[in-house]
Amino acid sequence: MRLPPGVSSQDFSSALRQFEEAIGKPWVFTSDEDMDTYRDSYSPFWHEDEDPVPSAAVAPDGVEQVQQVVKIANAHKIPLWTISTGKNLGYGGSAPVLSGSVILDLKRMNRILEVNEHNHYALVEPGVSYFDLYRYIQERGLRVMVDAADPGWGSVLGNAIDRGGGHTPMRDHFDAHCGLEVVLADGELLRTGMGALPGAKTWQQYRYGFGPYVDGIFSQSNFGVVTKMGMWLYPQPEVHMQATVTVPRHDDLIPLVDIVAYLMNSGIVTSTTQFATPLFSGPQEDSELSALRARPDAPSAQELEQLFQRKNLGYWSVDLPFYGPAKVVAAQWEYARQRFSAIPGATFQEGKLYRFPLDPKELEQVPNPVLLGVPNLAIFGIGGPRSQGHLWFSPIIPMTGEAVFEAQKVFATAYRELDLPVIAAGQTFFGPASNYPRCFLILFGFPVEHDIEKNRKNRAAFKHLVQIAAEHGWGEYRTHTAFMQTVSDAYSFNNHALRRFNETIKDTIDPNGILSPGKCGIWPKHLREAKP
Repeated sequence: MRLPPGVSSQDFSSALRQFEEAIGKPWVFTSDEDMDTYRDSYSPFWHEDEDPVPSAAVAPDGVEQVQQVVKIANAHKIPLWTISTGKNLGYGGSAPVLSGSVILDLKRMNRILEVNEHNHYALVEPGVSYFDLYRYIQERGLRVMVDAADPGWGSVLGNAIDRGGGHTPMRDHFDAHCGLEVVLADGELLRTGMGALPGAKTWQQYRYGFGPYVDGIFSQSNFGVVTKMGMWLYPQPEVHMQATVTVPRHDDLIPLVDIVAYLMNSGIVTSTTQFATPLFSGPQEDSELSALRARPDAPSAQELEQLFQRKNLGYWSVDLPFYGPAKVVAAQWEYARQRFSAIPGATFQEGKLYRFPLDPKELEQVPNPVLLGVPNLAIFGIGGPRSQGHLWFSPIIPMTGEAVFEAQKVFATAYRELDLPVIAAGQTFFGPASNYPRCFLILFGFPVEHDIEKNRKNRAAFKHLVQIAAEHGWGEYRTHTAFMQTVSDAYSFNNHALRRFNETIKDTIDPNGILSPGKCGIWPKHLREAKP
């Protein structure tokens, strides 16, 4: 049996017996077969000793059992790694940072405690997936809409705590949360915001409560175990329509982004926009585009403009999703067209207008149902049927066309120097998206293979890209567990003042360092010098 670091076999056996007494023997897992289910399916350490493996897993059924598990772990100084549904694929899955940790698996805590269609919120436990919440709403005919992450089997709570993003007006998932229940490292139970008031009637309506606002320290951290979360939902809209704006020239991206930023910041467009260019998103069967993609050098902007003009494709396009009353959506789109018309040659295309509630047969024909609040697993089409997994390199850049051009140039150069395969026509492939207000998220998918040398090369390249991005002022918004220390190292202002502040909090509220050691680069004092 694998042991947690620094824990004797006798102490660990004693702790396992106490876990069994607290939550029931069937819910304490120790076999090698069980531990395989908690490994990272997309691990960049396949077949290497560095691949983190837990020592055991415990699956409590309620907050009282979580408190007991945490108290037992604290008494024996056993590290716990908390997961909700364990589906955080591409970012580490259910595997811990510290090998030998005990997985605190909260997927049995899958109760939807409330969905309120008048004030448009839900109160959920960690094991509630987007599928679960969607089915609950549909079965009861409630007039609210879920903003689903990709894929839909992930945890509503877990994705928000990890600051994931979606597509609809509620796309910033942590920003949409309201009220947390948290078990601290000593087993103490804490409720944030209005939840600190016994019998509060507005726990899910007013997030701040009284005094310091502490919810943020429980996101992307290891300061507590979140056992309940309020989540604001979007009132079911009357209609949804996605329109597309296309512009003909390379430099048109600058005014195109400026107008999108204005529309978003003024509340006219409130959802995720996606930018694209035919060089990557155009017809795959087009022989001229295929030849361009195969070129090792970058075609000139003039060459691409001429080709795209001949094929009537446009140089850049952006998808604009609208939600709300039909008259409002029509007015928003009319105003948006008016603003974009300032770009010579801009063209406009209206997508299908969907009316809610959706007819099941109509829903089957929707190209991307996630935009309509319907979770699915389509994201697993990434990489094709032979894909063995992927990692996400995901920096945040300014919402300007100039920043997009700079990022294209910087990362294309880096990809060529690192001999990375995900490059075409001398450029890296990414379409900036506005999953979060006032900035762009760009995603690069790194393939995971069952090939030690290729994975080592990709890991080194990933770390180098983090460094290059930081040199240009671009930081990752989240990362795979394998690179949490690397990304944390990049956030180094004033001799890592933020990290030192986080370590002070960690040492104060979790002095034994039992909660998710190493998460987001936050280590307990006794592991700080010897961290992996």
